[in-house]
Amino acid sequence: MLSDIFQWIQGSILSPLVNLVVPELFQDEALLLLGILVKIVAILIPLLLSVAYITYAERKIIGYMQCRIGPNRVGFFGYKLLGLGQPIADAFKLIFKEIIIPSGANKTLFIIAPVLSFAPSIAAWAVIPFDDVSVLADINAGLLYILALTSLAVYGVIIAGWASNSKYAFLGAIRSAAQIISYEIAMGFALVCVLIAAGSLNLGEIIEAQSGSFLHWFWIPLFPVFLVYFISGVAETNRAPFDVAEGESEIVAGFHVEYGGMAFSIFFMAEYANMIMISVLTSIFFLGGWLSPLQGVPLLGSIPFLSDHGLIWLLMKTSLFLFCFLWFRATFPRYRYDQIMRLGWKVFLPITIVWIVIISIMVVAEIPPWFN
Repeated sequence: MLSDIFQWIQGSILSPLVNLVVPELFQDEALLLLGILVKIVAILIPLLLSVAYITYAERKIIGYMQCRIGPNRVGFFGYKLLGLGQPIADAFKLIFKEIIIPSGANKTLFIIAPVLSFAPSIAAWAVIPFDDVSVLADINAGLLYILALTSLAVYGVIIAGWASNSKYAFLGAIRSAAQIISYEIAMGFALVCVLIAAGSLNLGEIIEAQSGSFLHWFWIPLFPVFLVYFISGVAETNRAPFDVAEGESEIVAGFHVEYGGMAFSIFFMAEYANMIMISVLTSIFFLGGWLSPLQGVPLLGSIPFLSDHGLIWLLMKTSLFLFCFLWFRATFPRYRYDQIMRLGWKVFLPITIVWIVIISIMVVAEIPPWFN
């Protein structure tokens, strides 16, 4: 579906434009460049809209869980429309708020820090496959690319705390950075299990290795690792019940306490963009990505509408995990910091190390139906 749309854009819009404007000698390179830009825009705009409206979904869903209404006033053109205009109103409010840089702060690093937090969560989408043919960069080391980029976000947290010239911001940054690094290690070992099971670092090939039916997906042989990866993702994004960036004894907002306006909103957007990224990656690594759960089911698996449309299945799986993020916030109390560290180092890390050995034995023994 996506490839057909892109081919139509390239044939009906980009090619005539390039033939009209660009000299013949450079037309192939210009068409390639414009095609890449179109794909980037096609990923970026829906992603930014999703980030905005997850904030709306969070307030509405948690409101319903707590017997409240949530946003219901701000709409469009005089119509309330269940408050769907609330994220747009929030964006305008933040855009026009003044950004105050504390005296004594390192101004350059103070401004760079939010970008370092947000940019990796956007750049990681370059290797995400939306179906069997739609991916911006189909590289063989896609898994390593994801690990490298998601690890960069911690620098934004540390730099924000240090550049603010505030002891409260610095303490919050150290606390958050320690938490992120601790759970990144568990996530990394979890992905080693996925690598062993799939035999590839390419995200598309990891999904193809799960084809057959929903019983062939990796969530069954890697179930403990599946739980470790997703819960570690919740902790890495500083979401409840792991949201200890805000110190209980400090009554401040942690590493971004000195930020306001759009500078603060970029940290806020980075949190929600990382939620989407973790949900998509969990779907790809353990729930078959774009694969239909009806694949291999008699009669139903052969219906084109149900068996095709990989993007729709990927979005549905991603939405399930995003709902879990919101559900956790409405349900669980916040952990103490020592509990968070113990869970990461003494529970999750040993589980992933043990499961690396188990999954290696399963692969060598060619245990069906996943590895035969």
